[in-house]
Amino acid sequence: MTYFLRTAGLLFFAALVTPAGAQGRYVEPPPVVVSPDLSAPWVMQLRNNQRTVAQPRYAQPQYRGVPQQPQSLPRLNVHPVGATQQMRQYQPPQVQGRRPKDYSHLQIDPRFLPQEVQYEGNHAVGTIVVDTKQKFLYLVTAPGQARRYGVGVGKEGFGWTGSHKITNKREWPDWRPPAEMIEREKRQGRILPVHMAGGPQNPLGARALYLGTTLYRIHGTNAPWTIGQNVSSGCIRMRNEDVIDLYERVGVGTNVVVI
Repeated sequence: MTYFLRTAGLLFFAALVTPAGAQGRYVEPPPVVVSPDLSAPWVMQLRNNQRTVAQPRYAQPQYRGVPQQPQSLPRLNVHPVGATQQMRQYQPPQVQGRRPKDYSHLQIDPRFLPQEVQYEGNHAVGTIVVDTKQKFLYLVTAPGQARRYGVGVGKEGFGWTGSHKITNKREWPDWRPPAEMIEREKRQGRILPVHMAGGPQNPLGARALYLGTTLYRIHGTNAPWTIGQNVSSGCIRMRNEDVIDLYERVGVGTNVVVI
């Protein structure tokens, strides 16, 4: 019995080590075939040796050289040329019963702008002559020639004539209205300051030329549209740019004739 068992075991071992049994255990198995749709992304990752960053499904296209604007900024509305032309020609409708404002009183007559003219008076060169009727100031520059400026002069009851010399010159002068002017304006409902520092809002304007010992001056104004009118309390009023020009051309001692 023991012999029989040993013989059977040997036969079983011999069957295991036969070429057919070894070939079935150690033979190289066939390669596993994977669909390219599944394998391609992983192969690309291994070749590039970098991680793939998932892109948003609806990512905005990027263009080289074009700066990307934040999404929060509003987009510009571009109108066709025809539409733009129509917009330029558009005029807002007039409100019924309302007239447009008239600013003609704020404009100065061109004849009151500075210009070189012929002068027929017999005053010496360098003399200032003020024609209160024509509302012109002449600076005699040569025999028979003068530089002419438009001026505002004294209103009715405040006009005067005479001759004085320039005794003082000031840039951006302070204004101290005389007591009688303050009282006179108060009766008409207008309150004048006792003192007003020089500046663009000052009634004396940018420059002042003081005449003799009087309260009269040749000065600028903060109301240039009044040039060519009888508006002052006796002073000779000029546009700021004109009085600056005159200020640079004359000095203390210049003779001023008001006619």
